[in-house]
Amino acid sequence: MTRGHFLDGDWVPGTGALTVTDPSTGEPAGAVAAGDAAVVDRAVAAARAAFPGWAARPLDTRIALVRAIREGIARERDALARVLTAEMGAPITFARQAQVGVALADLDALIAAAEAGEPETQVSRSRVVAEPAGVVAAITPWNFPLHQIVLKLGAALLAGCTVVLKPSEVAPLNAVALADLLAGAGLPAGVVNVVFGTGPDVGEPLVAHPDVDLVSFTGSRAVGGRIGALAGAAIKRVSLELGGKSAAVMLPDTDLTTAAPQLVGACFANTGQTCAALTRLLVPAGTEDDWLDAVAGALAPWAPADPRLESTLLGPLASHPQRDRVRGHIQAALADGARLVLGGPETPAGLGSGAYLAPTVFTGVDPAMRLFREEVFGPVLAVTAYRTEDEAAALANDSDYGLSGGVWSADPERALAFARRIRTGTVGLNGAGLDVGAPFGGVKQSGVGRECGSHGIAEFQELKTIMGAPALPAR
Repeated sequence: MTRGHFLDGDWVPGTGALTVTDPSTGEPAGAVAAGDAAVVDRAVAAARAAFPGWAARPLDTRIALVRAIREGIARERDALARVLTAEMGAPITFARQAQVGVALADLDALIAAAEAGEPETQVSRSRVVAEPAGVVAAITPWNFPLHQIVLKLGAALLAGCTVVLKPSEVAPLNAVALADLLAGAGLPAGVVNVVFGTGPDVGEPLVAHPDVDLVSFTGSRAVGGRIGALAGAAIKRVSLELGGKSAAVMLPDTDLTTAAPQLVGACFANTGQTCAALTRLLVPAGTEDDWLDAVAGALAPWAPADPRLESTLLGPLASHPQRDRVRGHIQAALADGARLVLGGPETPAGLGSGAYLAPTVFTGVDPAMRLFREEVFGPVLAVTAYRTEDEAAALANDSDYGLSGGVWSADPERALAFARRIRTGTVGLNGAGLDVGAPFGGVKQSGVGRECGSHGIAEFQELKTIMGAPALPAR
């Protein structure tokens, strides 16, 4: 059955269909309607009409509705995990614990931030009021689809905005399930609308629509640049969370036995399809063989396998075209002279027609090679040696991107001092992972703006300064 668009509280059939493919088998997993500019117009009109009423609702009411959405996701956790496994290949255990689990944590942190926030503050002689930005276009990716959807929806709804969501056409089925939950939670009609379709047919008309006030996008650098250009022509606010080529820096006193499994998880989880994945490993010169042995040992349980098995750590790529793109990066690394240690471009045996690749490790990767510079978005690790800590910092920063990074050391203060030298939006020390209560985003070509927690809500607000207003009472 082909699911239609979710417009003004109702499911509306489309004129075409987009088939969703299970990447583990190559077989159809479902289908959604294929939208166009006319459907975008209807969705934006519904969001615009719903905006005044939603923005005027007391914050407590908005919090209660977002909490109801969170409870619905928690009830349907297993079902949502199965949908994610079917449409983008996430191993079922990872889908349950991370894909859905992080979405729940997102909403917990956003609700806590909204409850603790101050919508009005006294600044100098004026009152400053945080108001909703208006109608939001939320365009989300296929790699962590539910997490990215609820991160944008939750923050926008708590800020008082209404939303038109365009999920990735590669993995839209979780958005269908979520829209059903929104209706069940009692969300008023028109507050959230979901339009399915491709970037040219739906994404571009949505970004350029004159009644859209703000665009929040997560995805590739190329598409982010296009969205920025379209939004800039209309002087429209954008929040862009784009790609990364993040470095894991192992300082000389790092314990290999502890750090190697942490590094493997940070690189290969979600089959390497994570914007903040640590895909460049920087190690002290002369220790490369030790690190390669440690990484190989830590990768032993990561053989690609059926994502429906509870024991699987590495599933297929999210689509066959994505598998082919990653294979092209591997072949380019070989052509550039990087030394292949594990894996390679071949399809692993015994897995049928799924979009699988083995975890792949290269060493001898230098800054002139494409593998050092280009985001692969797959299960590929590049190892580079450094001679001094100054060189390690220079290598870590030698990137057009600046989304994430990691530093390992036996001395936490030493790790912290080095982290301050890395120009990225986030850095994890000694394996520390995502903190959804703290701001997440990048610098350089990794994007603009921040998501998560109070900073995520602020992305969907405008500040109004009221001069001469009565002073707020002292707290």
